[in-house]
Amino acid sequence: MNKTNLTAITRHAVADYPNECCGLLIREGRKRVYVPCRNTATTPSEHFRLAPEDYAAAEERGEVLAVIHSHPDYPATPSEADRVACEASGLPWHILEVRKGDDNIVRPGEWASLTPNGYQAPLIGRAFAHGVHDCLSIILDYYRREMGIELGDYQREDGWWDNGGNLYLDNLPAAGFDQVSRLQQGDIVLMQIRSPVPNHAAIYLADGVLKTEPEHYPAPGSILHHLYGRDSKRDTYGGYWGEVTVSYWRHRQLINH
Repeated sequence: MNKTNLTAITRHAVADYPNECCGLLIREGRKRVYVPCRNTATTPSEHFRLAPEDYAAAEERGEVLAVIHSHPDYPATPSEADRVACEASGLPWHILEVRKGDDNIVRPGEWASLTPNGYQAPLIGRAFAHGVHDCLSIILDYYRREMGIELGDYQREDGWWDNGGNLYLDNLPAAGFDQVSRLQQGDIVLMQIRSPVPNHAAIYLADGVLKTEPEHYPAPGSILHHLYGRDSKRDTYGGYWGEVTVSYWRHRQLINH
């Protein structure tokens, strides 16, 4: 990366502080150019969501070479969400640390880089980052890894449940699920937690075992889920989780299994 682009990225990161800045490095003609983009995340001081329109505009200008973002008041070390999103993008990522000093001046710090290398976040113990690691992500990853069933991917905004969205009921039937009355291994437990629509989901583990993560002790009758702002985990199904449950859903490939 040349000095001109480093300077442009640093200025962008400092200007956007305390929010994370984000942008793209592109090849435009014979030059490499940094293209600043908008961070549309609902918690921009903690995460970034690069505006899709900005990505499309950058692609029209040239080949996208890398994703850039900043870590305000945090080391440049890639987070788990960074590693997962880097894999999904198929591009190298570069991260710049920026910090405000005792003199209230924001200055750049260390750089870090990462490239796609096949990383997969664990099903149990992954950190929360909406749209990357959330209750839908854990379901998509469980079905892909444990069942060999690809459910696709779904764009969603943080807080969709309070903004007229109905993510699960709008997509479950088309994704191959039917509502059922009794639970079996791998079924989706759909819940409604302080929301006008069902906004949380879990995987029912009758045997409490994850084939792809055998190091965990069996927890029969548990659910695997990822609550907002917490690490993913298993919880015994019943009690509060039973009270907020609205329906059970089974993938058609699992009917009569």
